[in-house]
Amino acid sequence: MTLRTAIKFTYTDYKNLPESETARYELLGGDLVMVPSPNEYHQRISGNLQFLLRSFVRERGLGIVYHAPFDVVLSPENVVQPDILFIAAERAHIITEDNVQGAPDLVIEILSPATAGRDRTYKRTLYARYGVGEYWLVDPVGRRIEVLTLGERGFERAAEYGGDEVLHSPLLPGLEIDLREVF
Repeated sequence: MTLRTAIKFTYTDYKNLPESETARYELLGGDLVMVPSPNEYHQRISGNLQFLLRSFVRERGLGIVYHAPFDVVLSPENVVQPDILFIAAERAHIITEDNVQGAPDLVIEILSPATAGRDRTYKRTLYARYGVGEYWLVDPVGRRIEVLTLGERGFERAAEYGGDEVLHSPLLPGLEIDLREVF
């Protein structure tokens, strides 16, 4: 559900919303967008991916991995809560107590019927515009992960993995994720 009005919301407005234990929101172009609670399979995939990525990153001291809900403030009118995000150690200065101030190095979105269209189009463009280096689109139904890297004209497909393949990340050399451990 998107709340569209002639008035655009800012991060200050967003932070002053009444807290709710059941509702998550993102701020996209000044429009307040409710993000539905993920289902069990989504949560399982997210947990598996987060564990595998976090283990790799931690063992090598590469940075920090977070999971939703955690605000990523791209601009005063664009605040997102990616399912999983990675910030390289040398860019840790963008992490504050309350949020991330700027583009993560890696964003992972797990598609759902309610968010797939927005994740594939609007957020893909938004993440590219603000400089996210790598973007993964995880398709739970197709059991596939599309890896996109930022190029001169936006995101370009680096690879797509499915079945029993092993995902490799251009951003994180040496990272190998066996999709059987994800799905």
